[in-house]
Amino acid sequence: MNAWHWFNSITHWEAGGSNSGGLATMFEFLTDNPRRILDPMEKISEILFALIIVLTFTCSFSVAGAGRGEVRELLIGAMGCNLAWGIIDAAFYLMGSFSMLGQGILKLRALTQAPSSAEAHQIIADALPPLIASVLSPAELEQLREKLHRVSNLPTRPHLPKKRLVRCSPVFVIVVSTTLPVLLPFVLVHSARPALRVSNGLALLMLFLTGYAFGVHSGHRPLRVGLAMVILGVVMVAITISLGG
Repeated sequence: MNAWHWFNSITHWEAGGSNSGGLATMFEFLTDNPRRILDPMEKISEILFALIIVLTFTCSFSVAGAGRGEVRELLIGAMGCNLAWGIIDAAFYLMGSFSMLGQGILKLRALTQAPSSAEAHQIIADALPPLIASVLSPAELEQLREKLHRVSNLPTRPHLPKKRLVRCSPVFVIVVSTTLPVLLPFVLVHSARPALRVSNGLALLMLFLTGYAFGVHSGHRPLRVGLAMVILGVVMVAITISLGG
């Protein structure tokens, strides 16, 4: 393991494996070994948002006198909205990657050009979680600074290679695929009323599973968090509908 990846391995520490805004995450965008596209908490957030969007459509859908034409409009509207958001979210991911890359270059440049060791140590400490920064001695910070000074062949300007454009596809896939189970009952069940009941049941189950996963990864009680996520999802959908969403 070279100095660069050694630095990443000891600084890439935070709940869920992400150190957003810190040097560790920024520097990973400068290497050929970037962190995974989405950590578990980010995936959970994407799924939750996609569920709220599709529930906004299904919960405002009136089954009274609804025929295949109305169901078709529901399917087109809900799927079209999540398709659009999947594209937008993937674009946001690329923008974030580009920004993180640029910040990493600027931070490393500031680190290597720091007029004193103390200022360089402060840049490194600011990038670390407070607990880790508090237990590192000046000698250990100096060791990190020396290793980073020896890093070479880094880009001078941010750019997005083609492989990173491909890596944004999971963001799009998660948003779109979350929509399908909720809309599928309207395709398979001829009558709108039972289709809506099955759809809402599946959405509530997915909300619970999303909350359960959130509880597991946040170290809290999964069952309780799962139930809380169902309530939170229903409330957020109600607010969205009441505001004309």
